[in-house]
Amino acid sequence: MAETRTTRPPRTKRPVRQLMAASVGNAVEWYDWYAYTFLAAYIADAVFPKGTGDSLVPLLSTFAVFAVGFFMRPVGGLVMGAVADRRGRRAALTVTILLMSGSSLLVGLTPTYASAGPVAPVVLVAARLLQGLSVGGEFAASTTFLVESAGPGRRGLFSSFQYVSTTAGQLVASGMATLLVDTLAERSMDGWGWRVPFWFGGLLSLVGFWIRRGAQETRSDEQRRAPRPGLFEALRRHPRASLLIAGITAGGTLAYYTWTSYLPTYAELNAGVAKSDALLAGTVSLAFFGLLQPLGGLLSDRFGRRPLLLFFGLGFALLCVPLLHALDGSFAVLLVVQMAGMVLLTGFTSVSAAVNAEVFPPRVRAAGIGFPYSLAVALFGGTAPYVGTLFKQWGHAGLFPWYVAALCLLSSLVYLRLPETAHRPLHR
Repeated sequence: MAETRTTRPPRTKRPVRQLMAASVGNAVEWYDWYAYTFLAAYIADAVFPKGTGDSLVPLLSTFAVFAVGFFMRPVGGLVMGAVADRRGRRAALTVTILLMSGSSLLVGLTPTYASAGPVAPVVLVAARLLQGLSVGGEFAASTTFLVESAGPGRRGLFSSFQYVSTTAGQLVASGMATLLVDTLAERSMDGWGWRVPFWFGGLLSLVGFWIRRGAQETRSDEQRRAPRPGLFEALRRHPRASLLIAGITAGGTLAYYTWTSYLPTYAELNAGVAKSDALLAGTVSLAFFGLLQPLGGLLSDRFGRRPLLLFFGLGFALLCVPLLHALDGSFAVLLVVQMAGMVLLTGFTSVSAAVNAEVFPPRVRAAGIGFPYSLAVALFGGTAPYVGTLFKQWGHAGLFPWYVAALCLLSSLVYLRLPETAHRPLHR
């Protein structure tokens, strides 16, 4: 009897507290990450020179730095995932939020190009690299932590809080950006206003750190006693699972970052929507999106993960082009387009964490999720704003919706062959 108690996974006595520990910290992490996206135009004016005479060049430079941060995420997913598998999920979550606090403050303190010359973009790149390391590790650790904290038949519901909290952070970032744009004069916004969200984010990260210190570890006693896995053990021993996660993620991450991050900029560049209207539509649709996530998680616990993934993938493959082509410059049309996309997107986001965690065994679960997921996000999600803006600069903005639709169709082929894992016990 004693041996049985030491080898079984720890019971989560306070599931609500576990959700809070993961969700609050995750929200803070993503608030810091997305504040950069919503304020990209102001950062471009402050940090990058305008010597070419092309107004899109600074914005392209800013989105290029956005993409650079994404390419640090696979490193964070691998390294911090290994920390979670070796030292525990809670230890990894503590490190990631401290990294995000420091990187957010660094973005807020980045000098302007006028005052520091080339040093300014160097500091910004360094800050984004740290943010990428933190966010890549955050997804690996928090996904594992959330799903392992769930009771029987509730993994989908718990996993949906990955994007509930992500959306909450994004919503606060969008709301703050909207408030600053609407209340500050353009000169103040260009000078110091864009820095305020990053200073605030650095302080919020410390609050998240304090909350996470009280979380319960989800690794079993058996895992703690077992030899520590190697850094690349998940890739070496589970190559098919790694490829599966990359295929599941590719279309979903491109659609996600297009709809939740890039669409306001896309609407400004291609449909003439006012900047304040674009930010407001993004904020309203994000609130709607966050409310949908638990519903998607509950549906997946009852009917399975695969039906929701196919709803997303085939829905986007068929509707992405007509939805984006429907934008006509009005606030109402933009809001309808965004909310329609959010409904479809929920089929992916509400189950993503559960599907990923159910693919790998517990010994290498965090690192196994972190690297292929973050690599797919870097290749397709992180480059979405840059690719969309680049199509615009080349004079072929209409090709971008087809690019999103095609990748979602390819991911749908993966979903069709995906084994259903919703009603199987989670490997401990």
